[in-house]
Amino acid sequence: MATSQETDAASSRPLNRRDVKVLSLSALGGALEFYDFIIFVYFATVVGQLFFPPEMPEWLRQIQTFGIFAAGYLARPLGGIIMAHFGDLLGRKKMFTLSIFLMALPTLLIGVMPTYDTLGYAAPLLLVALRILQGAAVGGEVPGAWVFVTEHVKRRHVGFACGTLSAGLVSGILIGSLMSAFIKTTYSDAELAAYAWRIPFLIGGVFGLVAVYLRRWLHETPVFAEMQEKKALAEELPVKSVLRNHLPSVVLSMGVTWILTAAVVVVILMTPSLLQSRYGLDASLANVYAILGVLVGCLASGWSADRFGSGPTIMLWGLLLAISYWAMMTTVGTHPEWLTPLYILCGFAVGIVGVVPTIAVKSFPAMVRFTGLSFSYNVAYAIFGGFTPIVVSVLMTVHPMFPAVYVAVLGGLGIVIGLYLMRAPSGRRLAVMAS
Repeated sequence: MATSQETDAASSRPLNRRDVKVLSLSALGGALEFYDFIIFVYFATVVGQLFFPPEMPEWLRQIQTFGIFAAGYLARPLGGIIMAHFGDLLGRKKMFTLSIFLMALPTLLIGVMPTYDTLGYAAPLLLVALRILQGAAVGGEVPGAWVFVTEHVKRRHVGFACGTLSAGLVSGILIGSLMSAFIKTTYSDAELAAYAWRIPFLIGGVFGLVAVYLRRWLHETPVFAEMQEKKALAEELPVKSVLRNHLPSVVLSMGVTWILTAAVVVVILMTPSLLQSRYGLDASLANVYAILGVLVGCLASGWSADRFGSGPTIMLWGLLLAISYWAMMTTVGTHPEWLTPLYILCGFAVGIVGVVPTIAVKSFPAMVRFTGLSFSYNVAYAIFGGFTPIVVSVLMTVHPMFPAVYVAVLGGLGIVIGLYLMRAPSGRRLAVMAS
């Protein structure tokens, strides 16, 4: 829970031009980093064909390709905890800059590395290693960005700041989607396999390095600078303090992260291929509109969290997420003309990811905030996000509506968490109740 001194300092701090610049540069850098991490998904098919033996069965190649994708998620906890450890002890800005560098460099290397034809089995092994580095980087970037921006704004604007940054991160997915559409419509399948698949990785790596330079202009957060000046930093391993003293906050943060993974991984990343395989629908354009809906939803849920509280907001968005996705998955098979409007509504509901960091970041005191948020978020994302594509794909063979059932259950979890937050003693057990 935040200290009263921290709350007073944050409440009296004006949102000046420098803070607006911090929010803008943070959102831009987050978008570029998330693009670098997620672009792999859009080119998973061609990567699987180029980095595994040609005689390998298609189903096995697909599973192994998604396994490499999952490796990035599995690396997130360790990378995030290490960077968060030093972020709580040495400063937010240093780790904030390091994380985007560790993302940009592997992305650039993926764009120039040889394939199976040249390196044999060393090619997929090297690809796994680079994905692990990317996972470690994004493990520090996402919680680090949330902490960084919320410690720069007034406490009553934390929700909107988190929503803005979440919108920035999601815009990285939009950029990846647009890049994928451009590459696949501009180049033939032969050109794509020969060289064009490298273009989005090269572009991402170069712009990521530009973002590293831009972050030189950021300043350390006032909250950390104040703690450093007053020598109020953690006196022991931050993760040790988190696990011993803040388990309720860890459980809460992991719960809302689980909701986030269902919203992003299933509704946004997997749904176009799910609709293609089940109904033969091309949802690529509708997916772009849905991501635009996510951007609006993030800003709206962040604003709502500041105005009405985190509890009512996550309840409303959780309910909308469950209903809208179920309606889309059960309707578009017979009414394909409803795909785009329903997908846009689902995208707006995915804007629940704007209130998730608002809840999580307020759950931990400043001295262990980076570590607490990073540990909770990354462990939960590694478990739920990394294996979701595989689990959903397998269980769809048992029940074709499993993706909608899964999203509905997680929407229900949002309602349960919202009720818990509304009943928690205001401003005492959990700082998330503060407005």
